[in-house]
Amino acid sequence: MSQQITVTEHLLLHQRKNPMATGRFTRLLSELILSAKIVSREVNKAGLVDVLGFTGDVNVHGEEVKKLDEYANRILIHRMSRSGMLCAMASEENADMIEIPLGLPTGEYVLIFDPLDGSSNIDVNVAIGTIFSIYRRKSPPESPVTPEDLLQKGSEQVCAGYFLYGSSTMMVYTTGEGVHGFTLDPGVGEFLLSHPDIKIPEQGKIYSVNEGYEAYWDEPTREVVRYFKSTTNAIKRPFSLRYIGSLVADFHRNMIYGGIFMYPVDNRTSGKYRPKLRLLCEASPMALLAEQAGGMATDGVGRILDIEPEHLHQRVPLFVGSIRDVEMVKTIYERARKG
Repeated sequence: MSQQITVTEHLLLHQRKNPMATGRFTRLLSELILSAKIVSREVNKAGLVDVLGFTGDVNVHGEEVKKLDEYANRILIHRMSRSGMLCAMASEENADMIEIPLGLPTGEYVLIFDPLDGSSNIDVNVAIGTIFSIYRRKSPPESPVTPEDLLQKGSEQVCAGYFLYGSSTMMVYTTGEGVHGFTLDPGVGEFLLSHPDIKIPEQGKIYSVNEGYEAYWDEPTREVVRYFKSTTNAIKRPFSLRYIGSLVADFHRNMIYGGIFMYPVDNRTSGKYRPKLRLLCEASPMALLAEQAGGMATDGVGRILDIEPEHLHQRVPLFVGSIRDVEMVKTIYERARKG
C-alpha cells in the first residue's frame, strides 16, 4: 500500500477543504462500503454456499437472475434504506424506483446501482463488481420523491464509483476531485488507499469489445474495430483485444493501462439496432470516472454525461477510456453520418 489511509480518512481530508460539507455524505459512503464488504465476503465463498446458479426468476430486462445477484441486491437495499441519508434508490434489478420504507429516516441523496455487474461470470470465478452513482435530490426535502430526482444527467452526479471483486477487492470512486482507488486489507477489514489520483493514459494499446457480435453491427462500428485491429492506427500496430465480459473488470484494466471499452448497438433483437448498457447505473458512473481520470466517454455522437435520461432503465451505446482512442471513435461515426 502506498499510504495507510482509509476511505473515511480520505473523505474527511477533502471535507475539511470544503466548508459546505456536513459529514452526511461521508456517513452515506461508509454504509455503502459496509454493504460492499458483506457482498465481497459472499463472493469469496460463493462456491461453498448456495449462492451459485440461477434463481429461476428474470429481472426487469428479461435476464435470468443469479442467486448472488439477488443476494447483493437485497443487501444493498436493506442496508442503504436504513442509512438515513437517502430519499430513494434505483437498482438494475428493480423495475421501479425503490422508496425508503415508512418509519425510517430519510436524507438528501439518491443512490443508483448495479448490484453485481458481470454476474454471468459468477459461476466461473471471473472478476465481477458493484457500480454505484449518487445524486442530490432536486425536490424539496419534505415533499414526495419525484422521477426527476432520479432522472438526472450524469454531469450532476456528486459521486460515482465501483467495487471490484477480483484477486483482491477494490473500491474506486470520484467526488469530482480526481479518481482514487482503495484495496481491502482483509487483515484489518478496511479499504486502504492504494491507487491515489488515477490517470488514464491519453493513448492506449487495448480495445475491449465482444467481437462475437460483429455480424450484428452496422458498418461504421465494423470500421471502428478495423481501425483498432490495423497497423494504420495511432500506435502503428494492432491494439491487443482484451475482453472479460464484466464492465467493471474491463473498465478497471483499461483505466490503469490505457485503452477503450466499447459496447455499440447491435441488431440481435428483432433485427433493430439497440444499445445494451444502462445509462443511469452503468454508463453515467463510468463516464464520470473516466473524465475525472483524464479520459472520455461517448455514445458515439455526444458526451455520455450530457444525456438527459428519459426513463429509469434507458440504454445507451458506450465507448469509454483513453481520450485519443474515444475521439477516434467519434471521428469515424461522424464521418459515417456525413456520408
